[in-house]
Amino acid sequence: MAYYKRKTGADRRRERVRAKLRRVAGDRLRLSIHRSSKHIYAQIIDDRGGRTVAAAGTVEKGLVGDIKSTMSVAAAEAVGKALAERAGQAGVKSVVFDRGGLKYHGRVKALADAAREGGLEF
Repeated sequence: MAYYKRKTGADRRRERVRAKLRRVAGDRLRLSIHRSSKHIYAQIIDDRGGRTVAAAGTVEKGLVGDIKSTMSVAAAEAVGKALAERAGQAGVKSVVFDRGGLKYHGRVKALADAAREGGLEF
């Protein structure tokens, strides 16, 4: 007897977002975001090659610097800037934004805007 996990609304939303990304992406890499209650992580993924090209997160020492909280919009902006810088060093200019079913609001929006300011196009 096979085990079947019922899909939640978040699972269906995540699948819907990723399906649209596959249709629109073309040859671009994917900027994926994961937001937990304490931290935010972002990585640029090459789905064809199955590897991570660049990554940044608030868990890294020295990335957030003198910002008090890793749960703040300012910390998300720092992650976005660091990711854009690392992507530039890896030669990545254009990506497709995968919010992973999260609302484009708050920390997610701050990270995306900072990555755009850093030179990423999406």
